[in-house]
Amino acid sequence: MSLNHPDHAPYAGFTKRARFDKAINNLHGLLAGITIDEKLNAQEVAETLNWLEEYSDLIGKGPLAELNAKLNEILADGVIDPDEQEDLLWVCKNLSERGGYYDGITESIQHLHGLMHGILSDGEIAIEEARGLMEWVDEHAHLKGVYPYDEIDSLLTVVLKDGKIDSDEQKMLKAFFEDFIQYSFAKKLKMETERVRSGLPKDFTLPGVCAMCPEISFDGRVFTLTGASTKATRGEIVEKITAKGGTFSANVTQETEFLVIGGAGNPCWAFSCYGRKVEKAVQHRKQGLPIVIVHESDFWDAVEDAS
Repeated sequence: MSLNHPDHAPYAGFTKRARFDKAINNLHGLLAGITIDEKLNAQEVAETLNWLEEYSDLIGKGPLAELNAKLNEILADGVIDPDEQEDLLWVCKNLSERGGYYDGITESIQHLHGLMHGILSDGEIAIEEARGLMEWVDEHAHLKGVYPYDEIDSLLTVVLKDGKIDSDEQKMLKAFFEDFIQYSFAKKLKMETERVRSGLPKDFTLPGVCAMCPEISFDGRVFTLTGASTKATRGEIVEKITAKGGTFSANVTQETEFLVIGGAGNPCWAFSCYGRKVEKAVQHRKQGLPIVIVHESDFWDAVEDAS
């Protein structure tokens, strides 16, 4: 994000290295995202130009200046052909590797944010784009447990199950993507206003919140339960957890490491897909706490493996 907000200006001097690396990682993802369906339209080109404006304080000199000139040259005709795309991605990759400010996990998550930005830059998420992003997710399984990897993995799995994206799924994906895209303050405000006017809630509920194929261990780990199990009572589940060296917490806390969602749900839940505990767990993940949300079927598989 640029430092066009007055409260951010004092940090410009000593955060330039970090912001440079982040900008390159986001741009790498953005370029990959807008071409992930092998198509390019005027809105996607415009969003790339918006990116250049957003990071204008960084691209006036040094290696980004040359990249800026090349981008403007390529975007002048509104087309990025395959060779130009490969050249740009290669430059971004080499620039970010020289930076060395972030570790691989952070770099990959920033790249993921850029991918989502590129995919959503024309305001729609095509089935080809969702499939392309799913391929990227599958190739980056080392990000499991890092927010928002698990959420986007689960969400895409649910959406792509029937091979199409209906209008509700489109809204859900767009609402989720927008949380991570590095828009300007003005654009964020405009988009939020439009969402409110269209009747969309500020926080869109997600059906795909459980981690896919999670790694569950028990010794010394803290578990919380929500919803009704299809296989056992809550007391019986707690006994299984403690017998294998884990501990149980009735509520989601900062110490909770696994939230197990019962397959029978709960008729008192505020939403069809989850209630208060899952909402709190998602908020904790947004804050960087390593809590994993798992379906009870995966929990029972882990119990069996531990036996």
